[in-house]
Amino acid sequence: MATELRDHADFRFEQLIDVCGVDYATYGRSEWETADASTTGFGRGVERDPERLLNLGKTDDPKRFAAVYHLLSVKYNRRLRLRVYAGAPQPMVDSVVGIWSSANWFEREAFDLFGILFDGHPDLRRILTDYGFIGHPFRKDFPLIGQVEMRYDPEQARVIYQPVSIEPRTLVPKVIRSDSRYEGQQTEPAASPDN
Repeated sequence: MATELRDHADFRFEQLIDVCGVDYATYGRSEWETADASTTGFGRGVERDPERLLNLGKTDDPKRFAAVYHLLSVKYNRRLRLRVYAGAPQPMVDSVVGIWSSANWFEREAFDLFGILFDGHPDLRRILTDYGFIGHPFRKDFPLIGQVEMRYDPEQARVIYQPVSIEPRTLVPKVIRSDSRYEGQQTEPAASPDN
């Protein structure tokens, strides 16, 4: 199909502009239920739903990962976005490096950040993260604080890898309302009677 998009006289998509990885693990869902907001102050307005968290990163969904190709036809001045689902449990699509050579680094980036394998790629290896990096950081189930942290140790004169020392936290959306509830309330601190 990609060869036909490049060579057919009606299409002539000569250039591959970009290849992007996509993780649809949480598409259309949220871990926060925001239907009922509090009515006083700077309420958080949400309740965390633990059952939703369990369903967020299912790896057996064949439409969880996709590779999205952005093509350009210089002859007809047209653009095309082509999405290819990568399957499960190990996401894999065919490489298009033999059709558009610019796909080489784009496919390596999608492999490194999302873990999408490209069958037939001539040199599929990490491009942005360290070779010893564990996991794929753009996946929705990758922890925000990471897996390990590194620091330079001057005594050993080398980089040291260690477990993450940051405490995981939950970011809760803050609801700030600008309505009549705050009218007449003092917004600046009162002047001291001693002044």
